[in-house]
Amino acid sequence: MCLGIPGRVVELVDGYAGQLALVDVEGARRRVNVGMLDSPPADGDWVLLHMGFALEVIDAAKAGEALSGLEMMGRARDEQPAPGESPPVDVVRVEVSPGEPATVVEVAPGGPVPRAAAVDRLRRRFEVHGVVQGVGFRPFVYVSARELALSGSVVNTGSGVVAEVEGAAEAVAEFGRRLRTDAPVLAVVESVHESDLPPLGGTEFAIGESRGEGPARTLVSPDVATCWECLDEMRDPANRRYRHPFITCTHCGPRFTIVTGVPYDRAATTMAAFEMCADCRAEYGDPGDRRFHAQPVACHACGPTLELVRKDGAPAAAGEDALRGARELLADGRILAVKGLGGYHLACDARNEAAVAELRRRKRRGGKPFAVMVADTGVTAGLVTLTGDEERLLTSARRPIVLLPRRGTPEGAGVAGSVAPGSPDLGLMLPYTPLHVLLFGIGDDRPGPDALVMTSANLAGEPITTDDDAALTGLAPLADAWLRHDRRIEVPCDDSVSRFVAGAELPLRRSRGYAPLPLALPFDVPPLLAVGADLKNTCALGDGRYAWVSQHIGDMDDLATADALTRTERQLERITGVEPGQLVADLHPGYRSGAWAVAHAGSRPVRRVQHHHAHVASVMGEHGVGADESVIGVAFDGTGAGTDGAAWGGEVLIAGYKSFERAAHLGYVPLAGGDASVLRPYRMALAHLRAAGVAWDERLPSVRACPPRERDVLAHQLGTGFGCVPTSSMGRLFDAVASLAGVRHEVEYEAEAAIGLEGLARSAGPDGAGADGRYSFGIREAVDGGPAVADPGPVVRAVVSDVRAGAPAELIAARFHACVAALTVSLAELARARTGLGVVALGGGVFQNAVLLGAVQQGLEAADFTVLRPRLLPPNDGGIALGQLLIAASG
Repeated sequence: MCLGIPGRVVELVDGYAGQLALVDVEGARRRVNVGMLDSPPADGDWVLLHMGFALEVIDAAKAGEALSGLEMMGRARDEQPAPGESPPVDVVRVEVSPGEPATVVEVAPGGPVPRAAAVDRLRRRFEVHGVVQGVGFRPFVYVSARELALSGSVVNTGSGVVAEVEGAAEAVAEFGRRLRTDAPVLAVVESVHESDLPPLGGTEFAIGESRGEGPARTLVSPDVATCWECLDEMRDPANRRYRHPFITCTHCGPRFTIVTGVPYDRAATTMAAFEMCADCRAEYGDPGDRRFHAQPVACHACGPTLELVRKDGAPAAAGEDALRGARELLADGRILAVKGLGGYHLACDARNEAAVAELRRRKRRGGKPFAVMVADTGVTAGLVTLTGDEERLLTSARRPIVLLPRRGTPEGAGVAGSVAPGSPDLGLMLPYTPLHVLLFGIGDDRPGPDALVMTSANLAGEPITTDDDAALTGLAPLADAWLRHDRRIEVPCDDSVSRFVAGAELPLRRSRGYAPLPLALPFDVPPLLAVGADLKNTCALGDGRYAWVSQHIGDMDDLATADALTRTERQLERITGVEPGQLVADLHPGYRSGAWAVAHAGSRPVRRVQHHHAHVASVMGEHGVGADESVIGVAFDGTGAGTDGAAWGGEVLIAGYKSFERAAHLGYVPLAGGDASVLRPYRMALAHLRAAGVAWDERLPSVRACPPRERDVLAHQLGTGFGCVPTSSMGRLFDAVASLAGVRHEVEYEAEAAIGLEGLARSAGPDGAGADGRYSFGIREAVDGGPAVADPGPVVRAVVSDVRAGAPAELIAARFHACVAALTVSLAELARARTGLGVVALGGGVFQNAVLLGAVQQGLEAADFTVLRPRLLPPNDGGIALGQLLIAASG
């Protein structure tokens, strides 16, 4: 693993990009991301740091050893000049007079400083890189400089913020310290470069006009949920922003979705269309105001404005009338299209079965769960069970949809049954804009629904709608009315989805609130564009030590999604300044994302990367695994093109970035008919029965579910191999077991059968598998250097035996999860015996399963493995672009 630098935690702070801590590193305090640790460190803990992340908590002895090593390396570097070089010198800058260049005097280390050098006024330039635009950074610089009696200026540039300050040496040093340790909570300071300049004199400090020179490398802030100060003002009848649907300040509000260019200024956002009124302009220019240089600042007088358009021909309503009308429509069971930060939502009363069922019918949603926005955490507590970690995530500035275990509620007390049929979880989120808060109502508003379905306003498979005209026409079959505003959405951005598993956040969809924050890379990469996969598509740009993974785009089965990928990639290039010289795509020859890469490459090469190698490399990259290091990679998912032409998906790899070796995999079974078997899990069950030597007995649920005529055709296909592809997919094995246990024979969305199986396993409890009758795979160890093979046949036969014995589905589900976790540990131990590697990286969509991930992590750690699991990106295909990028960069 990567070497790191030891530091001691001073205090935890609430940071934007996950939990942050102030860490003392050799006497300097740094802001460090501690989100990758299993649990937040305590004040005084020693942590090992790399690339701005805390990798592990270490004891004082290990910290002492590391510090001693650093000290020895430092002395060796600093005290021994290379052959032919002069001894080292200190450089002292001596001011002659204001406005003239300073004199530079060289002094031997430790020698006396000339009297003329003992001046206390100097000028210094600070170039700050990171998330430092749109987060109140220039106002913070301004206030800090004024407090320290420094003159100079601060400006936004294409690559960050540049401040020049002049004054007493002690004040300048303190200013530099504040930049690094006291920045606004939404800021992420990645680096600060200092250089001394000739003093110019003067006493004023100013915020200068933004400059766009140089390469655009600004780290744009994601959108941020409305802060408590703004919400308090919105609820205060004496405040001029009382009930303002677009209240915002330097601490909150839209950022990424309104940016049209960099540097980040009002003129480079969609707020440019709204001229500030005199009162807003006064706040904008007041260093003591919370809205000092807040670019989206607005009020009732200067816009944006709200409008309710009804399909029934009633006159349009504006302002308070629009809000009142919208609340009445929702209370009456109507479906409302609501324009939010990153696109339109379709909303209805989540407790109204008729309304939810009608929305599902109109949207052609099938059985896929809807997300629910609740008015406050009090409502949440009545619907789901909630841990402290989950509540902190739910109420954080990012405000993702959080998957939470459903609470058993009396009939009629929960949400409508058709909100999330068959799902053990509810996806809940809290209001993250003032408009959402007002939609639920405040003060004396007539009570309306306290829980609203909030789903992306589109037909299934299409990108989220952002354009107002397109919303009126395209959403006409879906919505009864439109609650919209006149602030243009520049960047589409869906809601993020996350959950907590084994004490750590597990992202399932990384979008609003997270994108476009960059990820620090473990080694330099050339300018590259990775285009991801066809499901849950995202793209990624990389250059130097950073990668920018886009917001969620969608499934590449629609021309509109391909167009969305084009727009997203261009916008990322615009804000990052990265001009990729190579494109990277999945190995699968039929992927539309690969075709998109070829069509847009021009004269640039397109590199193809194996799907499961990319899953593992993505996890390696976010954990800082070095360029020449290798891990045991476990990639479990639904499908991915293998190098042998088969459909892989149950893989154990010995993987570095440059290459991989297949150490083990699930035994192949025929996948007959491609998508037909994915949508009808009973087909995979019958394929596994045949491979396991079990007759198709009609007393088995899977066999009964398959119509006799289809059964005959399927038997012919499996017998002859016609229309079949061999697959080692773990995802398809989950489908097969779900069907064998009678859980789900047909599905309407990806992983529906596996989700049902997970819910049953969870309901059985941690000891639900029982001590007797556990399932186990057969393992054929490697022969002649080939991979080991895990035969699912014994598991299938054991499941059939339990089904025939009348075992409850909960028991079967628990036993199956336990045996897959045990298999993962066994295969990792085989790989360790061959290679000596002790680090396991887990990737692939199957690890969205909280029961399985928790059991696998626990089993591997008990076997003394170091476990790397996704923390910053999803384990599914939404995180695969980072792995593609790192593999391509490694040659």
